Amino acid sequence: MANDLFTVADFVSDALDVDPTTTSEVLNQSPLVARLPISDTSDGSETHKYNTYTGAPVVGFRSPNAGRDYDHSIDTVVSATCTILDFSWRVDYAVANAWRNGPEDLIAREGIRHLAAALFLLEKQVIYGVTSPGDASGFVGMLGSSNLDALADDMVIGAGGTTAAEQSSLYAIKAGDNDVKLVTPMSQGVTLGDTIVTEANDTNHPVYYTPASLYIGLQLGGKYSIGRIANLSVTTDTKPLTDDLISDLLAVFPAGSLPDFMITNRTMRKELQQGRTATNPTGSPAPFPDSAFGVPLFTTDAITITEAVEV
Repeated sequence: MANDLFTVADFVSDALDVDPTTTSEVLNQSPLVARLPISDTSDGSETHKYNTYTGAPVVGFRSPNAGRDYDHSIDTVVSATCTILDFSWRVDYAVANAWRNGPEDLIAREGIRHLAAALFLLEKQVIYGVTSPGDASGFVGMLGSSNLDALADDMVIGAGGTTAAEQSSLYAIKAGDNDVKLVTPMSQGVTLGDTIVTEANDTNHPVYYTPASLYIGLQLGGKYSIGRIANLSVTTDTKPLTDDLISDLLAVFPAGSLPDFMITNRTMRKELQQGRTATNPTGSPAPFPDSAFGVPLFTTDAITITEAVEV
């Protein structure tokens, strides 16, 4: 039976008091964030601690009346720090009062747009973390994992691109309580304050001001929670995404523990589609890929085609 875990969508609907259709539209720009479960941090504080299973116990056969040495499994405690993503907004008092549907309508419209921008920034942070185009003031993302930041890592497959600032990636992700998930102190998620009339201290004019934020962090899980194809590049290098590369990536996951989904950008999905067309015996264009080897494939604009060469 599959777990039914909370996601950001649950917090969005509750905080903004919007219907599911509106929530879906907001989350369309951040499909990775929309698919990650979210939970309280380990002790309700801004620091989330979790165990990763890093060493199996040594076992073995023995002869009758003969003993063997005992061993134990090894866990490593990992800490993830939550940071504040602020998307507070304000609208001019006079403009809002003259709005055709009233000030509440303008305030709500700006709120939805600010939230969409915040979730897209969160999407980039999940992927890139404190390195550009992530925010250095945010939390550590997937590229901050020591399992994903070098071609020699077991969970990284190199596509072969070599041109600086023209690379891209695909990630295969296993999401869940013991794998990749978002975490938030005291189950706060999206927090909105009351809208008030105040004076904008930078321009000294009255505004409607609404405080809004997400106190959020990322649990990266263990070694086999995320895999990456790095150095995909088609601008100068001819190193597109292919089914062979995806097969190589899925092969590094343990048997019976495939990722829940894969995510890349539209350019790499197009390259995969065109590669499938080229090998299609009917000669008809292949459809846009939505899976490979039974694993769903999604796209996000948060994964760039200007990454550094991974070495």
